[in-house]
Amino acid sequence: MTCPHRSGVVQASLVLAFLLAVSAVPAVLSGCSSPATGQRMNMLDCPADRASEAPSRFAAAQLPGAQGQTVWALQRGPVVPPLRYRVVVIPGSGCAGMGAVADRYFRGLLHAQVTVLHKPGVHPADATPSHQCSRSFVASDSLAWWSAHARVALRQLIQAHAAEAPSVPWLLVGISEGAELLPSLAEAVAPAPAGVVMIASSGLDPRDAGQMQAERMGHLADWEALARAQAGPRPDSQVLQGRSLRYWRDLWQWPVQQPLLQGPWPLLQAWGDADELVPPTAYEQFAQQASHRHAPYCALRVPGADHGLQTAGVDGVQRLWSALESWGRTPQSGLCAHLTLR
Repeated sequence: MTCPHRSGVVQASLVLAFLLAVSAVPAVLSGCSSPATGQRMNMLDCPADRASEAPSRFAAAQLPGAQGQTVWALQRGPVVPPLRYRVVVIPGSGCAGMGAVADRYFRGLLHAQVTVLHKPGVHPADATPSHQCSRSFVASDSLAWWSAHARVALRQLIQAHAAEAPSVPWLLVGISEGAELLPSLAEAVAPAPAGVVMIASSGLDPRDAGQMQAERMGHLADWEALARAQAGPRPDSQVLQGRSLRYWRDLWQWPVQQPLLQGPWPLLQAWGDADELVPPTAYEQFAQQASHRHAPYCALRVPGADHGLQTAGVDGVQRLWSALESWGRTPQSGLCAHLTLR
């Protein structure tokens, strides 16, 4: 199961490739076609599209992270005044940044100030595929380390904006694996967010969601082998299935479900029922439990959509942003009052 190392790059095996397939941008936003296959490609693979786009509204900036280090972020003000709300985004896994796609991905957040907090060691312009991340990135990548950096950066953002317009509400948005950080971030900052939004994330503890996906794909034996390895005496630095045992040990103990269920903030979960990386049963299981939260819970289920909330004729991400825009006009009505696609 150990992955081969080539030219300083860690190659993930195909057995559990689904665990690494979640790049920073899970959506194929209009995309392009491969001349060789005719199949849709991720926007990061579409140089012609990038060249034709106008200069980005986003700017890269460094923010303070844990232990005196820094993390990269993308920042953009509202496209259309006035400023009505702020959005802080935690992207998905992998070692690619969102710089090439941020304008198109977040284009529907017209009245929002948007900040995208990247993983430690990831620059917004990085475009390395998730299965080819460098050894140094794989060695340092873990949920605990990522969360520690994000908490420091998030506190700095909130403090910086508190004096500017303290009455402007803010939302915390997590994309795919990034949503696994939402409970720890929401609990670590004050004031509490006006809402927490999960995109393409089951809401279950990642260990449970991973097992359900392994069962669906017929790779349960490989998942169980990984479970034994992370529980064993091997060093944290050893790489299995494209990630270090340090990462897997974090994942096996990482709490998501209970903190989300107990959180005092409104929770909105957006997902596609043809998601190739998260079984629909995982979403449904969490939704059933979340319906009993003391704070509001709602789900945006996009029929036929994939992990990026995309399906023929429907861009679920932009539908989600449209709902948030409506909420931004009348936030007192509640985060879940404006969903148009369930």
